[in-house]
Amino acid sequence: MAAEQHSAVATPHLYDRSGKRYSLDDPRWRGEDGSPLAVSALPGLRPEQIDTAERSLWRYHAVLPVPAARRVSLGEGCTPMVPVDWAGRRVHFKLEWFNPTSSFKDRGVSVMMSHLVAHGADRVLEDSSGNGGSAVAAYAAAAGVRAKIIVPAATSAAKILQVRAHGAEIELVGGTRDEVSDEAIRQSERIPYASHNWHPMFIQGTKTIAYEMWESLGFTAPDNVVLVAGAGSNVIGCDLAFGELLGAGQIDRRPRLFVGQPEHWATIADTFNGIGPAGRGERMPTIAEGASIAHPVRLPEAVEAIRRSDGAAYAVPESEIHAAVRALSARGLYAEPTSSVAAATLDHFIATGEIAPDETTVVVLTGAGLKSAEKMAAVFAGHGDGAQEPGSAR
Repeated sequence: MAAEQHSAVATPHLYDRSGKRYSLDDPRWRGEDGSPLAVSALPGLRPEQIDTAERSLWRYHAVLPVPAARRVSLGEGCTPMVPVDWAGRRVHFKLEWFNPTSSFKDRGVSVMMSHLVAHGADRVLEDSSGNGGSAVAAYAAAAGVRAKIIVPAATSAAKILQVRAHGAEIELVGGTRDEVSDEAIRQSERIPYASHNWHPMFIQGTKTIAYEMWESLGFTAPDNVVLVAGAGSNVIGCDLAFGELLGAGQIDRRPRLFVGQPEHWATIADTFNGIGPAGRGERMPTIAEGASIAHPVRLPEAVEAIRRSDGAAYAVPESEIHAAVRALSARGLYAEPTSSVAAATLDHFIATGEIAPDETTVVVLTGAGLKSAEKMAAVFAGHGDGAQEPGSAR
């Protein structure tokens, strides 16, 4: 899909990997060839097009292919970007837990749900390891739409509680995250599928995080963006937005995307680094449950996004994820283990010299530790003395 991504198109449309086009009004969630859909290239934003009266991601509605007048919004976006002294350098941390359901997923779900409701949906289905389900449940409630969320049986209790609180129906499925997705796809024959992994409008929502970086930095791009990836929606979203800005002449280069994944679930990183499935060995449980996706739907697009940015990817050992959770918390940033993968990735690429001290670097922290109480308790068991982590010196 990369080739068409930056072509000039008069009227936005959807397209699949085979190149077949579909109307934006088509209710399908994947192409006839079985591949994920994407929205055709959109023009980038100019500063004067920002709706500064709007304190949400909808300030960028000029680059969103959905009717803003019918938006389903809870005030998502406009999250703070806090400068922190990290390893002797100034690093900006983008705190996505300031979104309404405490994760970045609200960005994509707001745009996706707005599109679905505008096209008459009164019921939606989602599969999620937690944060995506919480977001769909919340925005379905805001829109007056019924929601069913299929989640892995091992999902943290706090995330399941949030879904229930918003009135969604929950189905727990044993097995891997991919087996949960397979069950949702079976049920999508009966219920409109609002999948944050499959639906093209979700990616349109996640791209707004890059527009916020650009605006917050005085309408310039950072040198580096550090991200955790499960399915890779933030990676692809950043690629989209920075590509739109580059095409519009608003920035002169793409930021390098540095992407981390838990080592036993590092399909994107391994593919980027030329490591085949057999090279990683048996998949083991990870404390970063939100990134434990073995078969990302948009794998080729995520890998190409990293390559296009001249970026890099890293399979993060479990011990380094634990250390990153503690290092962030020691600075007042209570990030869930999944989002702490990004901080461990930052440490790695600082150590290799690929992220230089004089560069502007943004690290995206995708969700709050409050949503993973059991996992956070496991990280801090035996670490109550406030000892500082090696490798993350102030």
